[in-house]
Amino acid sequence: MSNIAGKAYAMNVITPIKPAKTWITRFLFMMSRSIPSTLQGLLGLSIIHFARWVVIKRDQWPDMGEIAPQKLNNDYMLFCSNFNGTWDQYIDAFSDGIPSGLDLLWYTSTKYPHSIPITTFKRYITHNQLTTDYYYNATPGAAQRDIKSALRVRTALLELETLHGKLGPDAFQKEYNKRLLALQNSLPSAGFAPVASLDSDAASRNRIRFVDYWEKQTGVRID
Repeated sequence: MSNIAGKAYAMNVITPIKPAKTWITRFLFMMSRSIPSTLQGLLGLSIIHFARWVVIKRDQWPDMGEIAPQKLNNDYMLFCSNFNGTWDQYIDAFSDGIPSGLDLLWYTSTKYPHSIPITTFKRYITHNQLTTDYYYNATPGAAQRDIKSALRVRTALLELETLHGKLGPDAFQKEYNKRLLALQNSLPSAGFAPVASLDSDAASRNRIRFVDYWEKQTGVRID
C-alpha cells in the first residue's frame, strides 16, 4: 500500500460542504484555534504525527488542463493526517478520544453521521477517503513517541557534555545517574512495528526493492 511507510499511515479524506455553510466551518475553525481545549483530546493521542483540516472553496481548485473550467456545486474540506498503527486503531482512538471535537470540525460536511456510533463514522470516512499514491516518511522505523524520546535523550547528553568539563568525577557521576534515572522510559529500541496486515508487509518489501534499485541507478542514498 502506497500510503504506508514503516510504522506510519497517511490518510486523506475530502468531504463536501454546501457553500451556504462554509462560513460556519470557518467560524468553527476559528473557535477551535481560539479555545485549544476543544481539541485537547487530539493533543493527547500519541499515535498521531500530524492532523489538519482545511477548507477548499469550489473556485480554488487548480486548473489541471481541462477543456472547460470545472463547475462545482460544493466547497470541500480536506483532512490530512499521519499516524502510527492501523486504520481501525486510528479511527477508534479518534472516536474515543475527541468525539465532540470531530463532530465540531465535520459539523457542516454533507451527510456527516457523527463520530458515535463508530460503525457509521467508519463507513463515512471510507467513502470519502482518497488514495495516497505516494507517501514519504523520513523516519519509518520510529513513531512520534520514539522521536520525542530521542530528543529528550539528546538534550540530556548535551547537558552532560557541558557538565563534564566543569565537575569532578563524583559530582559528574551523580548528574549522570540522575539523568539516566529520569530517562528510563525514553530509551526504546527503534524498529518496525509488527506486521499489521499482509498488504502493509508487501508495501514495505516493495518499497525496499524500489529504494535499492534507485540507489544503484543514481548513486544517491535514500535513508
